[in-house]
Formats: sequence, C-alpha cells, structure tokens
Amino acid sequence: MTHETPETYKTSGTQETSETYENPVLNADWSDPDVVCVGDDFYLTASSFGRAPGLPLLHSRDLVNWTLVGHALERLEPAGEFKKPRHDCGVWAPSLRHHDDRFWIFWGDPDQGIFQVNAPEIRGPWTRPHLLKEGKGLIDPCPLWDEETGEAYLVHAWAKSRAGVKNRLTGHRMHPDGTSLLDEGKLIVDGDRIPGWFTLEGPKLYRHDGWFWILAPAGGVETGWQGAFRSRDFFGPYEERIVLEQKDTAVNGPHQGGWVRTPSGEDWFLHFQQRGAYGRVVHLQPMRWGTDSWPVIGDDGAPATVHRRPDLPQQPPAAPATDDDFPGGRFGRQWQWTANPQDGWATQHSGDGLRLSCVRTADAHDLRKLPNVLTQRLPGTPSAVEVELALHGEQPGARAGLAVLGDAFGWIGLQRGADGAVHLVHRFAEAVAEQERDADHPRPAPDGRARLRIEIGTGARCRFFCDLGEGFRSSGPVFAATPWRWVGALLGLFALAPDGPGHAGAATFTEFRIRPL
Repeated sequence: MTHETPETYKTSGTQETSETYENPVLNADWSDPDVVCVGDDFYLTASSFGRAPGLPLLHSRDLVNWTLVGHALERLEPAGEFKKPRHDCGVWAPSLRHHDDRFWIFWGDPDQGIFQVNAPEIRGPWTRPHLLKEGKGLIDPCPLWDEETGEAYLVHAWAKSRAGVKNRLTGHRMHPDGTSLLDEGKLIVDGDRIPGWFTLEGPKLYRHDGWFWILAPAGGVETGWQGAFRSRDFFGPYEERIVLEQKDTAVNGPHQGGWVRTPSGEDWFLHFQQRGAYGRVVHLQPMRWGTDSWPVIGDDGAPATVHRRPDLPQQPPAAPATDDDFPGGRFGRQWQWTANPQDGWATQHSGDGLRLSCVRTADAHDLRKLPNVLTQRLPGTPSAVEVELALHGEQPGARAGLAVLGDAFGWIGLQRGADGAVHLVHRFAEAVAEQERDADHPRPAPDGRARLRIEIGTGARCRFFCDLGEGFRSSGPVFAATPWRWVGALLGLFALAPDGPGHAGAATFTEFRIRPL
C-alpha cells in the first residue's frame, strides 16, 4: 500500500559546491551498501534486517544524489518467522550484481542461510527468495560471474553468534544460473592467520586485471578498516593489504561497501560509517589503482570529507524522500513495518492521511515488541519531525503516536482513558526496562487531535513537543535515542489498543514532515 513519493531535495553541506561533494552522501542508516553500474545508471541496495518491505533499491546518475525507487523483497521468508519483530535479524549485508540482463541480490540471514532474488528490471518483478545455502551463521555472500571463463563463484563470511566461528571467508563454485552451489566450500581467507586482523566480514568479489579481488572489512564496525585481497586463483592463496582506515580523520571505522566503475572509467567506493543512533551512513570515496596495482581508496587511504565530484552529468540535489501526505491512505516507499504486515493495519480511503487501525495487543506496554509500527530512518542531521494526529479509537486504552524507536524508545501521542476522555501522553522506556512509563504528566486533549513534534539535536538527543491548539509546548526531559545492536534508531507511527474483543477503532496521521533545524 505505497504511493509514489517525490524525492527530497537536500541542502548542500557547508563545504559542498557545484564541483565538489561532501560526505556522507546518504546521511541516514543505509547499512552495508553495495552498488552496481548499468549503462548510465547506478543502483544501490542495503541491509534491511527485520523490516518489511526489505532490500531497498536506490538510484543515482552521479553517485552523489540518490533516490529510493523501490524494494526487492516484499515480505521476509519464511513468513512465520517474521510475524513479530526481529529487529537485528533478517536481511544482512546484501550484494547487488547485474548479469545476463538481470539484476541479482544475494544476502545472508544469519539464522537460515544464503538467499537470492533476481529481476529483469530494478523495479521488478523480483523473484521470491531462493535458499541457495542453508545453515546457521552464513552471512555477507557475494557472487561473481567470471566473464573470461564462464565460471561462477560465491564467497561468504561467518557470524560467530550462530556458527561459533568468525574472521574467515569461505568460497564456493556456483552454478551459473545462481540456483545451487557446486561444492562443499573451502576456507579461502583465514583472518586468524593475519597478524592483527579480527572480525573479517562483508566480502565483495570482483575480477580485475587478471586477479580475483575480495574487498572486505575487518576490525569491527566502529573502529575497523577496509581490506583488499588478491589471488590469481579463486581458491587462493590470497595476499592482503589495508586500503582504507580512519588515520587522523573523524570518520571512524570506514569500511564495508562496494566498488563501482563509471562509464568514463573512474573508480569509486561506497562504504558506511557507524554513527550510533543514526546507524550506518554512506560515504563516497575516490578509488584508483596504485603503481603496484593495489587499490588506493580515499585520500591516500584515509576517508575524504570533501572531494571533486565524479566525472558524470551533473544532477539536481536529491535524497530519499521523507515527507508524506499519505494520499488515499497510502504511504510512500520510505516506510517499512517492523515485521511482515497483515491485512487491516492500514486502510485506503478517499482523502489524504494515513489511517492505522488500533491493533489489539498484549504488548501495548512495549513498542519494541509490536509488528505494526510503520517506520523510517532517523535523519543524520539535526531535524524537526512533525505529524498531525487524530485519535478515533473509542475503546479505553486505545492510543496512537509518534515514536523514536530503538533499544530504548520514547513516544508522544494520544490515548483514550477509562472515562472516555482523550489525553496527550508522553512515555518512554530505557533499554533495560520491560515496559514504558510516563515521561510527563498526561494532559487533556478534548478535540482528540494534536500536532506532534520531535526535535532531534546533536547526538540524537530528542525533545518532544505537542500542539493542542495553542501552539507547541515542550513535554518531558531530553531523550537520547539509541540504536538496536545493528540497526539505527527509527522514527515510527503506530496505533494500538490493549488485548480484548472487538474492533478498537483507528487513528489518522496527516502532513508528516521532516525539516532541518
């Protein structure tokens, strides 16, 4: 139930000009990016973990300005595993490739194995997920079709939390149709044998200049580095080198991403930076091949903050959409549910506004457990988030609101009391808390309507406000947004009611806006 959402035009950074760009180019949680060039177009996908739809698809013509054009995964499978939120599970570190006139995405589900989908066009239709290799802890797969030999290969990493091992890469021969693996796999890079290396993961596999190349990070997402491995034979032995690291810059842990070559022959590398509650924001780095034929990424191996733009036709400033008027009750593609959606959560209608049913649940005390929260990414710069809310639910305890959702959460909204009156409520829960509690005293909301506002300042410190018809008033103390283990904090809209019989009514959200502070 999505609608076409106009792209968001971004304001230039203080150092950005018509000849240069400033990192990050995607200033929100587009985790574990991978990129491919097809003709004059660039496409990017990223981890979506337990949210649905999954596998976001972004498009650019200049590698700097990106828009969200769809998703490759309508629902997570097996569907029964994702009826409830599994925030840090699901789709990990996908690889995006174009081969045989089709787009291919491979990803690892750490609890199930390696999956693959493909499509003739980036907007689909995409096939249903195909389980290529079953097993626990199989993550970060990447395929390679060797155009010189016709052979196909696959490399993947390991998650110690499921497999008991990590810091190693396993390689397989793959059937060229991408449906099966042709061997049991071989350890091709053992990070334990490389002095100082740990948590080797996220491999991306390429063929270049007669070598097999694996670009893979190590050292952990917050403090690690980007490595490069090369071998004349896919199964090794590989030699290694660190090709991108923080050095004396402010960009911590610059690693895990994809290499892309433009039509004019320039090489670029897109990678993420872990920024706490903001998640993993995406940087664009220049890449060249040194005199010793090894890649040099960034400013001689350190992340560049400002750099000359790629030699590509200049495009108007743009970023993935955030605002939404919800025409006809439909929501834009920037929104994702916290689990596989069910019929009846959102209803179409003749006007504007998102109409969410007050879903009855035994978990009304804890938004982290709810599958029916509609979310989008927290903006990476200081911003104000606003939405208009009207509560139509007549049942005592029916409520709806605007939330900042992570390992801890806070929300502001409306709730109907036992006496039938509607109150403005503001609640939160710490990461260790099992249920929410009040962040401020409830206030009467006699019209059953409110304009809600969250100001997200430096360090993802959030202040909550409401307007009941007399202008905005602050509510409660500052709340510091927190990420999940792997996922940045999310903005969320929800409607719910305590467990019980019968329909509990609905809530309508209108004019969702995000503006810079």
